[in-house]
Amino acid sequence: MFGVASAQTPSKVYRVGLLCSGTPNRGLCGSDVVQDFANRGYQPGVNLTFEGRAAQGKLDRLPQFVTDLVASRVDVIMTAGFLAAVAAKQGAPDTPVVVVGAGDPVATHLVASLSRPGGNLTGVSEIASELSAKRLQLLKEAIPTVRSVAVLWNADDLAMTLRYRAAEVENSKLGIRTIPLGVHAPNDFDVAFAEMTRNPPDAILMVTDVLTNLNRGRVIEFAAAHKIPAIYEYDWNVVDGGLMAYGPDMNAMYDRAVGLADRILKGSKPAELPLELPTRLRLSVNLRTAKALGLEFPESIVLRADDVIE
Repeated sequence: MFGVASAQTPSKVYRVGLLCSGTPNRGLCGSDVVQDFANRGYQPGVNLTFEGRAAQGKLDRLPQFVTDLVASRVDVIMTAGFLAAVAAKQGAPDTPVVVVGAGDPVATHLVASLSRPGGNLTGVSEIASELSAKRLQLLKEAIPTVRSVAVLWNADDLAMTLRYRAAEVENSKLGIRTIPLGVHAPNDFDVAFAEMTRNPPDAILMVTDVLTNLNRGRVIEFAAAHKIPAIYEYDWNVVDGGLMAYGPDMNAMYDRAVGLADRILKGSKPAELPLELPTRLRLSVNLRTAKALGLEFPESIVLRADDVIE
């Protein structure tokens, strides 16, 4: 539990529940979201309080956390990740829910459609197939010799499995062989690393959810030690030493999610708020990592990159 503020005035105090699959004080459960509310006129501790719950990768805790938030009588629940979104939708059917980063919400049956979500849920998400395809196209453009790509993903997460399937389809279009390496727990990464050591792929694609994100350092270290190029979904992996990444600007997504929560607090119904798609996508490259791998990014990639680590 974290970030619980107390009301100090008798005026209307809104209660916002934050439900995260990962660690507290990061991402949706971090200080940037507090600032996003402040930018819209809310004053934490005055007319706004937060009830935060972070599972820290222990996803079986999510249903109980939803029960806690409902008991706290929150006005809206904001969630990060697909499994947190499912827990909130199932456990809080009468509470508005705003989701972030939950994969393709239609394909996973979170909502009926993007334009008319229905029920108690709206948010900001992405169409996984389009982004998976673009990542592999960028990988192929950066390294034309790639013929096989190992895909690491959480096989227990439907939204991440759909991203893997989208990557598999795109690989076939590009003439690339897919090596599926689904993981279920931290120990499974050792199994995946052993497989890639026996049969080295030309590249790695890591699909990001709480499980792979908490273990991303191990993936980045393995790729560096075995000189395997890897592409990731979010820019922080490149900051940590990954080769390249392409995906939504998460700070912008959190801000837009707060905008939807603001509208709900002012009376809008989530069923009437279309789900939004990211408008800002970031391409990040790490030139130091490329040099260590003996690679040189084409100028076409470097000139389009939003973030270049030299």
